[in-house]
Amino acid sequence: METKELITQALSARENAYAPYSGFSVGAALQATDGRMFLGCNVENASYSMTICAERNAVLQAIAAGQRSFRSIAIVGGKTAEEARETPCVPCGACLQVLAEFCDGDFPILLTDGVHLLRDFLPQAFTL
Repeated sequence: METKELITQALSARENAYAPYSGFSVGAALQATDGRMFLGCNVENASYSMTICAERNAVLQAIAAGQRSFRSIAIVGGKTAEEARETPCVPCGACLQVLAEFCDGDFPILLTDGVHLLRDFLPQAFTL
């Protein structure tokens, strides 16, 4: 799937975000190596630490469906739809670490400003 199509999927997922506290809605589209697509959106909680990011939401849905091999992820986010389409939304450290559990450093992360590699954002992922 092309970058533009994945970004479009992530924008669609963003529409389902539950972000009443921050107003910052995020969507993610995770493409598995078998072609299946797993969408995620952020879900906030009044107890802030219970909030889940869109990226982790997508990864966890994929794992629950038995998928553990991924091709790429697209991430969009912002307070407005326009901001989400134009301003890159870099994943947080927790999401990067979860991606590193299943993906190598060459894993592509697609943002609105182009394609980045997981190792560019998390050069020294934690491993056991």
